[in-house]
Amino acid sequence: MTFTDNAETSAVSSRRIFLGAATTALAVSAAGMTAQAADQVASGGPLSDLPITLPRTEFVYEAICTLQDALEMGHSPFGDRRIINITGGEFAGPRIKGKVLPGGADRQLARQDGVRQLNALYELQADDGAVITVNNRVLIDRQPDGTQYAFSHIDITAPQGPHDWLNRRVFVGTLHSLKPKPMVLIRVFSLV
Repeated sequence: MTFTDNAETSAVSSRRIFLGAATTALAVSAAGMTAQAADQVASGGPLSDLPITLPRTEFVYEAICTLQDALEMGHSPFGDRRIINITGGEFAGPRIKGKVLPGGADRQLARQDGVRQLNALYELQADDGAVITVNNRVLIDRQPDGTQYAFSHIDITAPQGPHDWLNRRVFVGTLHSLKPKPMVLIRVFSLV
């Protein structure tokens, strides 16, 4: 073995020791960060230092939909199913208005825990003739104090043209029954 071999062996050993120490330091640091993140989660805090910006909403439109009586479709492993046909209506907002086209339907699932899940698929026709498809998925839960939690997330598909802006937003909504009339009021908001 020559001096060069000893120097190379020594250099390799030094690198291994350095890498081993660096790996250990990273592991300890990561464990500390993981523990810190776990502490933040346990205390309800955020996982990062980025400021939390709550989403704002902007009113898009409200629709009054006229409905037929519910058609019961039987029990399933997930709960009782029914369908309610949408027969028409109207909608209006700051940038768009028109009518609710007949032919849509609201498929409902009444879960065994009392929650109702609605999935309404229907079309709107704007005053300029554009036909817009709406898929409104609602969760309804009666609260212990008698109030109702009824919020939705909504997918809207519009043709290219003046209403294309509807394809570029995330929408949420509320649902209000207008009983005894066979109608519901839907309010739609865009997240901004």
